[in-house]
Amino acid sequence: MSDPAAVDPALEAELSGLVVSALNLEVAPAEIDPEAPLYGEGLGLDSIDILEIALVVSKRYGFELRSDDEDNVRIFASLRSLARHIQAHRTS
Repeated sequence: MSDPAAVDPALEAELSGLVVSALNLEVAPAEIDPEAPLYGEGLGLDSIDILEIALVVSKRYGFELRSDDEDNVRIFASLRSLARHIQAHRTS
């Protein structure tokens, strides 16, 4: 991909599936708007859900998402921003 801000659609789809299965959400992965907020309104997740996502992302993509990272608000702003972060940092 020539644009570093562009997100791989396959990664975004895979990530939405991971979120749905990790949190047992009653929504199809394809129904998650990649730009909708994950926290609060939008997908309606809470801090425990975000920790759960951080855990599965860390296991799946080989890098740690830390709870004390000052960029977490940006990283977890939406599915797309999380996918962009994974794309930049994953090891597998």
